[in-house]
Amino acid sequence: MENTDALWLARAQFGLNIAFHILFVSISLALSWILVYLRIQYARTGKARWRSAFNLWTRVFALTFAVGVVSGIVMSFQFGTNWPGYMNTVGNIAGPLLAFEVLTAFFLEAAFLGVMLYGFNRVPGWVHVGATLLVAIGTTVSAFWILALNSWMQTPVGYTHDGHELISASWLQVIFNPSFPLRLVHMLIASGVTAAFVVAGLSALRLLRAPSDKAAYISWRTGAVMAAVLAPAQALVGDLHGLSTLEHQPAKVAAMEALWETRAQAPLVLFATVNQAEQRNEHVIALPGFSSLILRHRFDGEVKGLKEFAPDIPPVAPVFYAFRVMVGLGVLMIALALWGVLRTRHGRQPSRVMLRIFALFAFSGWAAVVAGWMVTEIGRQPWLVYGMLRTKDAVGPISPARLGASLTAYLIVYGILLLSYIVVITHLARSGLHASSELHKDKALSQASAS
Repeated sequence: MENTDALWLARAQFGLNIAFHILFVSISLALSWILVYLRIQYARTGKARWRSAFNLWTRVFALTFAVGVVSGIVMSFQFGTNWPGYMNTVGNIAGPLLAFEVLTAFFLEAAFLGVMLYGFNRVPGWVHVGATLLVAIGTTVSAFWILALNSWMQTPVGYTHDGHELISASWLQVIFNPSFPLRLVHMLIASGVTAAFVVAGLSALRLLRAPSDKAAYISWRTGAVMAAVLAPAQALVGDLHGLSTLEHQPAKVAAMEALWETRAQAPLVLFATVNQAEQRNEHVIALPGFSSLILRHRFDGEVKGLKEFAPDIPPVAPVFYAFRVMVGLGVLMIALALWGVLRTRHGRQPSRVMLRIFALFAFSGWAAVVAGWMVTEIGRQPWLVYGMLRTKDAVGPISPARLGASLTAYLIVYGILLLSYIVVITHLARSGLHASSELHKDKALSQASAS
């Protein structure tokens, strides 16, 4: 019983840490590229509105990046404290990939972040544009390495087993494992949609207070257009990713659909109450044959049920409900983004109703990203490295009391940090930055530096 409690608490603690961390990564990853766009627009046009927008979202990015880095460091310590079996078994693969992320991405971001934040009038314009671009490249390279490791855990290839631990036999196969390309694209687009709604939603708050703020309008428009392009693309990539998951992790797909029996003409369950103890669904609302159509591209296609994979059945209810949260929010975000862009063509201003709805959806991407992460990670259970290392075999000999105490501490600290973060960036966005005052400060700083 104590081992079971320790396993559950260790999983809950790591889940909390990674869910908190991914909130900030999902914004900073794409926000860095939005900053590149804003900086280039200012360099091209010289208009103060672009400068003001860049200054505002640079501050948001700096705060987001800082919290993301700190939460990532805390999360990495848990590999040694809570999951020693993981590093003992796959450390020869996980260790180098994490090191590559630090050497090629984190150092690049850290080296040029200061130039981007403080170098607007201290370095030539082209140098500042380049620094902003290199920061964005660094965030993307970081995602590359982390997704390579996580994807390898989902579809492990390119390794040998010496009886005690896994050793890389081909780094190309390890990095470019079967699920990696689609998972990387899926995450990059998810970040784009998340950041787009943050920018559009918080800019909408500013426009409700100051409708004539041109910097807020171009920020809102940038976020809305970005979401209108990326959200539909995410639906397509998500479908391809689902087909890849069906090939490599069919039990996860069965859990996503709460499909217990192998079926031809498998129904698409829109809603149900999942009863895992009795392996059945209750209060079902379903479309007959549509799951087969989506997964097999024909109504009579056979889809394997969960009972085929016993006893290695993942927790069905969280995977089933999280998947519907992710898809449902995705549909709403597509509709809202397209409505916003189409109704404001040719320079038309968004209505106050539209702005309020965008403001309401400012952090909707967070919910979708966390739901998608739950589908990916919980759906992989009971495996930590799919088919190779079970989660229960990786947890360390730590007492449930200590895990419970540290989990409680994490909940309190992360809750305070998250609330503070939302309050600060919301205040920054609603207050706005007046381009004229910012430019005046920069000119004064330049004159002081010259003297």
